[in-house]
Amino acid sequence: METKSYLIFSLNGLRYGVETEAVSEIFFLPELTPVEAVPPDIAGVLNLRGEILPVMDLAMRFGHHQRDYQITDSTVVLEWEEVKIGIIVSEVHEIKEIDLAAVETQIAYGRKERPQSQNFIAGMAKIGSEICMLLDPENLIRNADSLTLPSDPSNGASNGAGSAPSLEETADPKHSIPDAIPVQNRVFCPNASPQERAIFKERAENLMRGTEAQDLTGLMPLAVVGLNGEYFGLDLHLVREFTDIHQITPIPCVKEHIVGNINLRGEVVTLVDIRTVLNMPLSSGAYAAKAMVVEVADVVAGVMIDEVWDVFYLHPSIIKPVPAAVRPTGKNEYLRGTAPYRSKMMSLLDLGKIFTQGELVVNEEA
Repeated sequence: METKSYLIFSLNGLRYGVETEAVSEIFFLPELTPVEAVPPDIAGVLNLRGEILPVMDLAMRFGHHQRDYQITDSTVVLEWEEVKIGIIVSEVHEIKEIDLAAVETQIAYGRKERPQSQNFIAGMAKIGSEICMLLDPENLIRNADSLTLPSDPSNGASNGAGSAPSLEETADPKHSIPDAIPVQNRVFCPNASPQERAIFKERAENLMRGTEAQDLTGLMPLAVVGLNGEYFGLDLHLVREFTDIHQITPIPCVKEHIVGNINLRGEVVTLVDIRTVLNMPLSSGAYAAKAMVVEVADVVAGVMIDEVWDVFYLHPSIIKPVPAAVRPTGKNEYLRGTAPYRSKMMSLLDLGKIFTQGELVVNEEA
């Protein structure tokens, strides 16, 4: 059986895969700088450690609407034949070995010609209960033919931000747009809140710094999440993914910290609220709409969170002991310390201890 390794990610609710050989690095989406005279699917450029990296809006590359970017979006940097470009995706999930014999490369749609967008899809694979579209990185980066973007009905000028025309329209020269368009008052992520803008900007500044100026030895990769208005950092290696909560199935006769079950692409995952462990009040009203799926000592669980703020590397030297007044006596054991994050202090969770010390039982018979 011949297999190939793919990075699996999602965009607009659909699953995609790209060969891991074409992926050079992944990071959360930073602030991008819009530039003049670029292809309309290029959202902007980034100073990546001294190298100017163009970043593609993958949805627009397929001819869809330009969407509002989120701080949970990621940038996947592809490198193909000495050409490097970033693509914006909603969420990175996993690396998967896919049996090439099971990849469908020829799908009949009852058409004589394939849509242009199909030039970017090398095949389709079944991963569990879902269909994953496998990208062709060479065509994605180099192919100049893509679905043309619509004109702004308000002024008749192309702005690259509306809905895609039909395939029949793209074949009509009067609907075509030039490969490069001038920038007119473009602002990166104009609907972002001031706090989100600050996060985007800080990420860009961190990526700008050259690796030679950083001491990477011993740095701790952390995910920063929000609970009840506070920042918490936790070991990124324990986080499998972040996901939105759409429906919770209640579980009868369980402890307070067990919220219920969620269906994660066919996998039933128990959802817990660690606020009880941390002596924090449970969220009032409706439950949070986000969860992080963690895997600790062979236990897979969803942890309710309010926000996903960031992923970054922390040097252990700046970690401070937990002040005695931060948490009631007996609960400090679940905190590894505190560290400055933006204008506040961030508490560092020992998520492994929370799940393995017996206080946070994750099973339906609890």
